[in-house]
Amino acid sequence: MNVLLIDDEPLARSRLRRLLAELPETAQAAVDEAADAAEAWALLRAHRYDVLLLDIQMPGQNGMDLARRLAGDPGMHHPAIVFVTAHEEHALDAFGVSAIDYLTKPVRRERLAQAMGKATLWLRAQGAAQPSAPAVDTVYLTVQDHGALKRVPLTEILYCRAESKYTAVQTAQQQYLVDISLADLELRHPEHFVRIHRGALVAAPAIRSLERPANPADGFARAHEDGGADADAGAWSLHLHGVPDTLPVSRRRVAAVQALLRRARSTHK
Repeated sequence: MNVLLIDDEPLARSRLRRLLAELPETAQAAVDEAADAAEAWALLRAHRYDVLLLDIQMPGQNGMDLARRLAGDPGMHHPAIVFVTAHEEHALDAFGVSAIDYLTKPVRRERLAQAMGKATLWLRAQGAAQPSAPAVDTVYLTVQDHGALKRVPLTEILYCRAESKYTAVQTAQQQYLVDISLADLELRHPEHFVRIHRGALVAAPAIRSLERPANPADGFARAHEDGGADADAGAWSLHLHGVPDTLPVSRRRVAAVQALLRRARSTHK
């Protein structure tokens, strides 16, 4: 089971993580955390979660608005939502956005176990209602190669970078141009690409490691020299398989990349 904890209070997230680890049914769950709705949305775009433990009162977009945004996007996977809040008055609204349970803080272990049991039943029902997935065919991108059109398998693409009116697509051997925006690529292939700053996407399977430079100021300089990066890009660097250079990662995108790496490590254990 994959669980996402969304709460602006670190102690609340820590308590929920500990309680989940104590429950037999969730002791082996992969648990990620988000401190606000924006960070949660980035993780939801990058990964498939089974359950959201979602606070309501948060700075910026609140949990109820996040749930409505998720429910209103047919392209997103819809996990089981359990609201976790100190305010009982939102319960009616919570079930209006199809939440399966509503917990009040401080959350008791027995009550969390009950909510996760409901989530398990809900997930089983959703799985039974879905038809078997068809075999996946190879996906290609049509690129420009010396004035001619060429089809490149999506699995060969390591990263994409915004270049003026086009998008540069990098494979291990060559760079191509495509007349598709980064936003369209991200929307069409969320299972393959993760955004590392506003001007670049990387292929999730190509990620090797993420590191923070010893001197963050050097990272800022490199990011601005590259161009197209977020204003806060460069404090973190991404290493890809088959790519000698590192790529700058925006601070606001670090959480999604870290979660991706944690999930990859847990999968290969």
